[in-house]
Amino acid sequence: MVGDVLDVVDLNKTFGSIKALQNFNFQAKTGEIIALLGPNGAGKSTLMNMIAGFLSPTSGKIMINGESIMKNPEKSKSQIGFLPEGAPIYPDMSVHMFLKYMADLRGASSQDLQDVIEKAHIKEVLPQRVETLSKGYLRRVGFAQSLLGNPKILLLDEPTDGLDPNQKEHMRRLISSMGENKIILISTHLLDEAEAVCSRIIIMAHGKIKIDGTCKEILKATKSKSLEDAFKTLTRD
Repeated sequence: MVGDVLDVVDLNKTFGSIKALQNFNFQAKTGEIIALLGPNGAGKSTLMNMIAGFLSPTSGKIMINGESIMKNPEKSKSQIGFLPEGAPIYPDMSVHMFLKYMADLRGASSQDLQDVIEKAHIKEVLPQRVETLSKGYLRRVGFAQSLLGNPKILLLDEPTDGLDPNQKEHMRRLISSMGENKIILISTHLLDEAEAVCSRIIIMAHGKIKIDGTCKEILKATKSKSLEDAFKTLTRD
């Protein structure tokens, strides 16, 4: 299957004396669901914000199909759907108003809007103001907006945070079903989620990649019995 390629090349990001990302390199292709695992402060959210175009690199490149996202940010952003941590959404809008607004910004059709509402299971809260939603529904509304326009690349920062077990199962099935036709990056603290949903795992610490591979490859390389053991071994200070 011919698909799209996301390249992160020699990426560095510093905030004053803090090195958030250091010489970061990886490539992702259509059909891959990749988990970004790491302790707090590892650089996962920073990486996603840079790919999404919200932060500029200190040095290095981020490219989609060989084209720098920094040189053509508008085109690049049109190919990316982003669910950030905390899913900032206008609190005084109704859910439907917010999604319609985002659909208009992204040039999504009315049918596309209806499709993402169905996928995210949020039809029952469309009339509600965003500020009245539970944490779980906020994540689902944020997830719905990330799907608008059928982006080639999905960046999902803690997509199941705040969801109950049934909602988590639904979200994981939905992400898995979309993985064949997209590049999906998931930042998560849930190791079982990485194992259940993702075809590849990148474990990070202190802004660096510690290991990149399938769960089976990581267990073999670290001589670990579980992903939790491998994670502790690779990220222990």
